[in-house]
Amino acid sequence: MTDSKPRKTLTLKKKAPAADTRSRPEEQEPRLRSGARARQVAQQRREQEAEAPTAAPARAPRSAAARHAQPPTSERAEQGRAGRQTDFRAARRQQPARDALRPSSRSPAREPAPQRMAAPRNKEIFQVFAPCPLGLEDVLHAELDALGYQGLRKGRAGCHFEADWTGVLKANLYSRLATRILVRLAHAPVQTEDDILELARNTEWERWFGAEQTLRVDTSAVRSPMKSLQYCNLRAKDGICDRLRDLEGERPSIDTVRPDARVHLFLDEHTATLYLDTSGESLFKRGWRLQKGEAPLRENLAAGLLALSDWDPSAALLDPFCGSGTLLIEAAWIALGIPAGIWRPFGFERLRDHDARHWRDIKQDARSRIATRLDAPLLGYDIDPRVIAAAEGNRERAMLSPDTIRFVVGDARKVKPDCEPGWIITNPPYGERMEEDASFWPQWAENLKRHYAGWNVNIITSNLELPSLMRLKPRRRHPVYNGALDCRLFSFEMVEKSYRN
Repeated sequence: MTDSKPRKTLTLKKKAPAADTRSRPEEQEPRLRSGARARQVAQQRREQEAEAPTAAPARAPRSAAARHAQPPTSERAEQGRAGRQTDFRAARRQQPARDALRPSSRSPAREPAPQRMAAPRNKEIFQVFAPCPLGLEDVLHAELDALGYQGLRKGRAGCHFEADWTGVLKANLYSRLATRILVRLAHAPVQTEDDILELARNTEWERWFGAEQTLRVDTSAVRSPMKSLQYCNLRAKDGICDRLRDLEGERPSIDTVRPDARVHLFLDEHTATLYLDTSGESLFKRGWRLQKGEAPLRENLAAGLLALSDWDPSAALLDPFCGSGTLLIEAAWIALGIPAGIWRPFGFERLRDHDARHWRDIKQDARSRIATRLDAPLLGYDIDPRVIAAAEGNRERAMLSPDTIRFVVGDARKVKPDCEPGWIITNPPYGERMEEDASFWPQWAENLKRHYAGWNVNIITSNLELPSLMRLKPRRRHPVYNGALDCRLFSFEMVEKSYRN
């Protein structure tokens, strides 16, 4: 029995022959691209435009085609390429207002890229700002003056000075107190966020970095009327990226963790300043500390405490609450003349036209001046053996021998000096443990009175009542900040006749 219901069948029809677009490229629809491939194609076309007039002025279209192994094309094919380039640019124009500011011809704008201004940079005098922890402005000013810098002027949480490019490199290498070394590239009055955009767009970033490098922008302000620092940061970033895209055909990528180039925008009541960060990581990161104590000091603050205490490197130094050893290691580097940045990398090493040979010569000269031995003992105590072990590890990473600094397990209330009088500079613990032990401070003060006559005692603490707890009258008190913590550096002179047993 058969089924009379008609069955469905699939019929393949021959497709009508299409025009041979391969043989007639002038009739092919322009292809729009996007993403990284689009940037690469656009860059190649701009290079063709730039090279064509110089390579063969009389036969530019054929010469360009020959260089790319293409067959000769007609005038209509050249028009097709121009149309594709126009369509491609139109596809990328997301903000017409910005594109209206771009140069009409891109080939002349690319000429500065190969000429990186390396020679003039070495002869140019830069305006530089060195930020530091609040309270260290005076000693930073003294340090920069001792290093020979001109145009010194104290500011809020830092110092301004003038230097050539070699001086900028040396400031990064030698400064123990600065947090960063910032080179001022632009400064102007601003009223709106768009003024920040224009200021960033008109700054010659191409001298320092380009699209091949990663970028980070940070913004800070003091009494600025701008409503959103985040939006100000975005406008500065857009201005930088727009300029590099217009000149070099591509925007730099953003990297907030380890960028090749860092830019700082600072805003006050009326102006904006754009700085190039030449340091990279903060300068207090010397490169040796891996182990930290409960209340660690940053290395530049430790150096600042040594300076504020008027410590003499030829005299003994004792830290009865040494923790991870930051104060004593910093003191050893000062006494031996070891530059603060000798073992770490810097941001300027990743900028355009970095002169690696010149930088190597600067560091070699610095290494040749390092002393080999100390004139006075450095001694650190802590009651926790694990902390002492961490301090010893930091000492080793700081390239210091065991006889340079002695770390010993000991109780500050009981240890006695075994050397001539010198300085005690310390950052004692604080918090609930110390508050619960109300007898600790009087007991430590009693040990100081009995056994440390002639010593200069300096204590940093956030407890402003510490002198009364120790029943000692401070000779001096310096306001300083340990991070965001408001502290005081109290100085006491332990004179034997001033205290009774």
